[in-house]
Amino acid sequence: MAEQPAKPAAKPAAKPAPKPAAAPAKPSRSGGGKIDIATVGGAVLALAGILGGLLAEGGSIGDVLRPTAAMIVFGGTIGAVMITMPMNVLLRGVRALVAVLFEKKESPQTIIDEIIAYATKARKNGIVSLEQEAADAADPFLRKALSLAVDGTDLQEIRKMMELEITVDEQRGEAAAKVFEAAGGYSPTVGIIGAVMGLIQVMKNLANIDEVGRGIATAFVATIYGVGAANIFLLPAGNKIKARAHAGVQMKELMLEGVAGIVEGLNPKLIRTKLEAYVEPTKPAKAKEGGAKDKDKTGAKDKDKTGAKPEPEKKGAAAAA
Repeated sequence: MAEQPAKPAAKPAAKPAPKPAAAPAKPSRSGGGKIDIATVGGAVLALAGILGGLLAEGGSIGDVLRPTAAMIVFGGTIGAVMITMPMNVLLRGVRALVAVLFEKKESPQTIIDEIIAYATKARKNGIVSLEQEAADAADPFLRKALSLAVDGTDLQEIRKMMELEITVDEQRGEAAAKVFEAAGGYSPTVGIIGAVMGLIQVMKNLANIDEVGRGIATAFVATIYGVGAANIFLLPAGNKIKARAHAGVQMKELMLEGVAGIVEGLNPKLIRTKLEAYVEPTKPAKAKEGGAKDKDKTGAKDKDKTGAKPEPEKKGAAAAA
């Protein structure tokens, strides 16, 4: 009987290739933002209060709708601002209206989580492993700081360069705010000019007392436009642009401190503790609830020791007996 050929030995199963280390997850931060409810609500409330008071006094909205007065006030104010501000600063102020009407939601906690993910990977694989993450970072400031760190730039040089950028951005935000502050300063004065011009026209009709009264009322509408525009929109808008600029500076300082911690090789937990100073503290728990819990625990301990709840003290003669 012929021998059957021996079967070849089964090949060992190939080991699966090791999976590459997952890159730190970057939170999705859209460039836009949602409508600022405070700005819209404040403008609506202010106008509703003023017009509501006018109607309550027996007036009508038509009493303050004077196109000529609006032309004098807004045309004169815009012209004065154009003379005051350089054109590039003026255009920057116009673009800053987006920061007044829309709110860009960028949570410090989200950025901290992103930086901690970078710090964890850099601590395991070295800071050079963040080359791809540095190129893909959503925020331009964070992208630049990480790129400098990956390239081996000295920490002191990174701080100097990024702090200079923070200072320049803050100055640009304040310059944009000054556009609206200047407009808020000129607007009431131009309104007075409009009122005087209206009174000049009134003086031509002194023979007709009805026309004089109507003309005086129309003349003072320009003053309303000037003072109202300054105090309801222009000056508040300048202050909000400043607030947005200061918030942006704070976020950039957070990113710079996080990148500095990565360069220094600090423990990610220590970096998180350091950066959480930029997070607004949450509301502490009420002391009353804590006291009630402690009281319940004390009562439970007393019950465990004695085996039964302590009986209330007896009053009067029965207790004495």
